[in-house]
Amino acid sequence: MTGACAGLRILDLSSGYAGKIATMVLADFGAEVIRVEKRDGSEDRFVAPVGEGGEGALFMQVNRNKKC
Repeated sequence: MTGACAGLRILDLSSGYAGKIATMVLADFGAEVIRVEKRDGSEDRFVAPVGEGGEGALFMQVNRNKKC
């Protein structure tokens, strides 16, 4: 992927939405973002799930383009 942040590697340890959104923008601009969560998963992973037994829509949006 190419972009303004191509070649950057970011470690996302955030728990609040400001950090999640900031790293989402960096990933959108081409940075390689690696998301690290608790063993049970992020606290917002299953809030307002999409589909049956799916992950939350907001969780999927703010973690797009990230590795986990």
